[in-house]
Amino acid sequence: MKVAIHHTPGSFSDRWIDYCINNSIPYKIVNAFDSDIVERLDGCDAFMWHHHHAHFKDVLTAKRILFALEHSGLKVFPNFKTGWYFDDKVAQKYFLEAIEAPLVPSYVFYDRDEALKWVNKTVFPKVFKLKGGAGSLNVKLIKTKKSAIRIINRAFKNGFSQHDRLEGFRERLRKYKVGQEDLVGLIKGGIRLFIPTNYSKQQSRERGYAYFQDFIPGLKFDIRVQVIGKRICALKRYVRENDFRASGSGNLIELGPEDIDDRILKLALKIQQKVQSQSLTIDFILDGDNPLVVELSYGFPEKFYDNCQGFWDENLVWHNEKFNPQYWMVENLLLS
Repeated sequence: MKVAIHHTPGSFSDRWIDYCINNSIPYKIVNAFDSDIVERLDGCDAFMWHHHHAHFKDVLTAKRILFALEHSGLKVFPNFKTGWYFDDKVAQKYFLEAIEAPLVPSYVFYDRDEALKWVNKTVFPKVFKLKGGAGSLNVKLIKTKKSAIRIINRAFKNGFSQHDRLEGFRERLRKYKVGQEDLVGLIKGGIRLFIPTNYSKQQSRERGYAYFQDFIPGLKFDIRVQVIGKRICALKRYVRENDFRASGSGNLIELGPEDIDDRILKLALKIQQKVQSQSLTIDFILDGDNPLVVELSYGFPEKFYDNCQGFWDENLVWHNEKFNPQYWMVENLLLS
């Protein structure tokens, strides 16, 4: 079997290529943006592309190309069942409600007046989110009715840039203070306050909807569970200092069998069985003792799970051994 890989240095493709080399799997590097990409895949049995929500060209066309190729019979990663909800929190809301998963109570409005009616009868604080984005950059805590009205008016008028430059700089500054960002990165963030990225200029503004979730107070961490094929790993991410968000904190603890409630692992498997994803990332929080789903993805930072000491199989049997999740992706695709 021959695997075609769209290679983006620093993405999953680095390890996919290593897997093919180490296991003598024939592979071919291709450019998914070539107009004749379909022709270039002739003779290949599978195509893999780690597309990213912050790369404009990826956002513009990755799903279209992957899903078209999947219809031709080619094996692809991520396939439709893995990628259709990626970077779309509103789509995830509908999916999780449809399968009766315990989602954090969520509300979406496509009409300004309906949103304002809801504001007048709900309680605060609430969490406002844009449908796309990661690392909590497009997530805001709305503490008052007045603030909610202001953000709803903006959502249905001028809308929001998909890259909040001020919040982006604040995030770089926070990481710089805790040693997660160097001075060069901080300076780049400062420049971006005045000169937007090409991504910011090319992406259309988010408008015409308003999406909120209930705020669950007192959280100290969330739990990220990763299901790839029939194997599971998990991390605990602590909430940032003086913040309510765990995503992007960089403060991680790898979880083993004594560190996590089996109910969370069973729930992750149940959701995975419903969506049939090749790679499913699930963020959980605990409301008291009850696990609630915050959102889903298919990807994660390349080295996110490198310090994990083991994983669970589909029967929740713990395997105390190091692993490479990107290797699992190629292995599972070849066996599918």
